[in-house]
Amino acid sequence: MALPFLARLGGLRLAASALAVVLLAGCVSTQVRTARDTAGQPLRIDGSVVLVEADIELSEMLVGGAAEPRKEWTEAARRLYPQAARETLQAQGIAMRPDFYLPADAGPENRLRQLHLLNQAVSLSILEWSRAGTNTSGGLRNKHGKFDWTLGPGVAELRQATGADYALFTYIRDSYTSGGRAAMRIVGFVLLGGDIGGGTQVGLASLVDLRTGQVVWHNLLLDQTGDLRDAAGARETAGDLLKGMQGAPR
Repeated sequence: MALPFLARLGGLRLAASALAVVLLAGCVSTQVRTARDTAGQPLRIDGSVVLVEADIELSEMLVGGAAEPRKEWTEAARRLYPQAARETLQAQGIAMRPDFYLPADAGPENRLRQLHLLNQAVSLSILEWSRAGTNTSGGLRNKHGKFDWTLGPGVAELRQATGADYALFTYIRDSYTSGGRAAMRIVGFVLLGGDIGGGTQVGLASLVDLRTGQVVWHNLLLDQTGDLRDAAGARETAGDLLKGMQGAPR
């Protein structure tokens, strides 16, 4: 029964690690990583892609800095983002399969739900390794100088369920500054000489080869102005989050 709690904890750690990576890296908006072939060239997408149900939540940042989830905003983003993501990938020459959604009654024992959580754990490891750097004093020894991660052979079940060659997993947390918080930011500038912070968009996306389990592409997005509440904003976010992914030549 601990799995739901661990899932929530994993989500919190995922968001916190993403922010930590960006803060340490400076003004970095995206952090694209791509696996390479034996010749050292970035892997191209050779096959079809399925969008796995995106983990998205939108919130309003209140005066005190707490984030209050907003159901109507979240529902809009969960509708608009997949459409924008499909359009973005198709424009890059990538073939798409119908989106995959977990059954509403899929419990913690469901293998495909467990695969979704495993992907979050691997993304967390990628972020923590990125934060540690690639020098010999930090990070994982076997990851120095290369992008080499896998979800293992269990991904075959998702391939059987979708018929796709790759799965795209997406995690987005987006917050928007309330009127009260905006006023407090002005006060902070005047009285404290600095910004106390406002809404932020944090996105993670990973593309997994369902034939091998290999994570072939991964991206971290941090955006102070991104907005998933309308179609134009969803297209902008999809374009930023899915950058660097290329289909194979035809």
